[in-house]
Amino acid sequence: MKNLKKYYKMAAVPEDVYAALTNPFTIELWTGEKAVMSQEVGSEFNLWDGDITGKNLAFEAGKSLKQEWYFEGNEEAEASIVTIKLWEVKGGTSVELVHTNIPDEAFENIEAGWDDAYFGAIEKLFEV
Repeated sequence: MKNLKKYYKMAAVPEDVYAALTNPFTIELWTGEKAVMSQEVGSEFNLWDGDITGKNLAFEAGKSLKQEWYFEGNEEAEASIVTIKLWEVKGGTSVELVHTNIPDEAFENIEAGWDDAYFGAIEKLFEV
């Protein structure tokens, strides 16, 4: 199991980045797929037609979210936890991503997915 910590900068205020991470309608704008997402702690989420699934563990509106991600075949492993924190900075938002307990065989795809499909797509959503 591996851990990942990365930083991103978004050209939008933290509240808008938070909406892009938690509002199913906004998620559908940048993924192009139906999204199941709720800001209710304990609710299940589903992105990219089930490619990413898990449980929402904690929310602080406009500031952070914490999720448990499910990996097929790893039900016995320690939970894979995603924590995203947002800070307002000049010109937008600084994003801190911490993803723990990523299965070794999935690490490269997960890291590329965060850069390209996830935060890369959100960044494009906010381009003028």
